[in-house]
Amino acid sequence: MEIKSYQNQAELLLKDYILADPFIPYTAIVGGIFAFKLVYDLTHLFSSVHFKSYSSFLRIQRVEWSNRAVSTVHAIFITVMSLYYVFWSDLFSDIQFDGLITYRSSSVSTFVLGVSVGYFLADFGMIIWFYPSLGGLEYVIHHLLSIAAVAYSMLTGEGQLYTYMVLISETTTPGINLRWYLDTAGMKRSRAYLINGVVIFLAWLVARVLLFMYLFYHVYLHNDQIKQLHIYGQILVFVVPLVLAVMNLMWFVKIIKGLKKTLAKRQ
Repeated sequence: MEIKSYQNQAELLLKDYILADPFIPYTAIVGGIFAFKLVYDLTHLFSSVHFKSYSSFLRIQRVEWSNRAVSTVHAIFITVMSLYYVFWSDLFSDIQFDGLITYRSSSVSTFVLGVSVGYFLADFGMIIWFYPSLGGLEYVIHHLLSIAAVAYSMLTGEGQLYTYMVLISETTTPGINLRWYLDTAGMKRSRAYLINGVVIFLAWLVARVLLFMYLFYHVYLHNDQIKQLHIYGQILVFVVPLVLAVMNLMWFVKIIKGLKKTLAKRQ
């Protein structure tokens, strides 16, 4: 009976406080930061035991090794959730529900964005702490834009559909990280490195070029609804994707040049 009482109290605390609507964003952010730390530490522990060359890495290489593992886990998580909300969920469907699509949200969609905000905050902190070893100015700009846009959408419930559209671009992150792992492990001339480069090219083309074209087309079709957002929400819907699209194209050019160089060396 005593154990049952404690269980009921725990469930009540979870339902009425931790997962109550006003607390969802903050619970999710804290959860995202703790998840970052957990995956980071587990990666370090696992790599120390199972990868003989790990101990020979420089300290900053070991930091980046674990950091990229966290970003891969986050990328898989947010990509799956974003694809679900954009293409399969009825939450943002024009057919299933009436009302403005730009103001739709749910407890779960808000929680997912909060976890992502927690990740971006923790990762941004590491980028600044080890600057510029984990990324230069473009990474700082990318994370600041991501934190501002995702946090605003999470806290206000505005434009969550477009936030999830942009977050689908995280699809490319595992391939980018795998490229770094292969390079660090001395496998730059391997077939796996070449195949991964082709996959990165295709994933980037779809998720960071073509998808953004679809996003801009969707914004155009729903322009009357977007104009009803608060001014800050409008800026985030119009400006943030545009800036990210330009950055994506700049990185895409570098990917093409890198792929050409890799193919040329194999001929």
